[in-house]
Amino acid sequence: MPATGRKPSLNPAILRWNLVGFALLLSAWSPEVWGWRTASGALKKIVIDAGHGGQDAGNPGTGRYKSREKDVALQVALMTGQKIKELMPEVEILYTRDKDYFVTLHERTAFANRNKADLFISIHCDAFTSPAAVGSSTFVMGKDHGDENLRVAQQENSVIFLEKDYKEQYEGFDPSKPETYIALTLYQNHFQERSILLADRIQNRFREQAGRKDRGVKQQPLWVTSRASMPAVLIELGFLTNRAEEDFLNSPKGKSAMSEQIAEAVRDYRNAMATALPEVNKPELGNAVEAPIPTPEPEKANPAAVAKPLFRIQLRTSAKALDPADAELFKGLNPIVELVEGSRYRYAYGAFEHYEDCKKELGKIKALGFGDAFVVAEFNGQRIGLDEARTLEKR
Repeated sequence: MPATGRKPSLNPAILRWNLVGFALLLSAWSPEVWGWRTASGALKKIVIDAGHGGQDAGNPGTGRYKSREKDVALQVALMTGQKIKELMPEVEILYTRDKDYFVTLHERTAFANRNKADLFISIHCDAFTSPAAVGSSTFVMGKDHGDENLRVAQQENSVIFLEKDYKEQYEGFDPSKPETYIALTLYQNHFQERSILLADRIQNRFREQAGRKDRGVKQQPLWVTSRASMPAVLIELGFLTNRAEEDFLNSPKGKSAMSEQIAEAVRDYRNAMATALPEVNKPELGNAVEAPIPTPEPEKANPAAVAKPLFRIQLRTSAKALDPADAELFKGLNPIVELVEGSRYRYAYGAFEHYEDCKKELGKIKALGFGDAFVVAEFNGQRIGLDEARTLEKR
């Protein structure tokens, strides 16, 4: 480009958003801010958010039913809370709304943050111009999204325009402008892995137990999940614009099936977190990673005797086994490791001893076309959380 003598200018709204996002991202590493949520895998409090409400009816579906998206979302949200209490009586359930009234996107997240929830689950129904679109999806906050995910983001974020002071309340964020989504990607990084863990459990349950078409776990820039200071997911139960799916989601059987599987997925998540993270009331686990090799002279101890975590880059998941040697499928990356977890197959690349090395490689992997790739960690052959892995890495 020829020189013009003019200095490039920055969009003030985007700059402000990025500065705010950077500040929040830095705060994610403050024990005072996050310590109460990261110290244990236990679930004590869950906020369930029924999407839309009041004058915001959400999508109307095919128009064959009086109920709208706001009604289906509320009914499934309340049933989900009841079923979670049946499975885990010790967990406190809070709702952003328990009746048909309007709640701003800002207040939904603020409510969860004020109550120091351990999970935030937002429930919605999808819509599309084609009546053939079908299936359930679960979304987490992330920057690696395609046009389809951005469509959903703009659709769900557009409720902002119903608020009189949205320009001030949302600091210049405009759901209709793709460039303003850049700053949203700075949020929720600290909880992305846990959000993905929950989302994956939800999709597994929808597919295997409720018999729904699995549209997968996806990343998208959603305001309502971006500001949650805890793992957060947004569930699209199905398409109300698809006649068969609309019938299912409006039926007592359909609502019961979907709410039951969300509740079961939350329990699956809790169990996975309980085995992946050290409990605060079991300090002896901090020494359990030392290899039981006695030595009277610590200065002569073999460094290899201390177990270390491994970091890998997860490329994709599948309901069926894939060929790790398929050069076309995995873009020639080698070796590809197959990790089986329940009925889900995960495929990962690399075996890095240091998180930062793996993180640097992640950028190259995404450039190959694996936009949803992310870093995972293992210890003694078992998958663990990144927080724990990075602690073990420093031993």
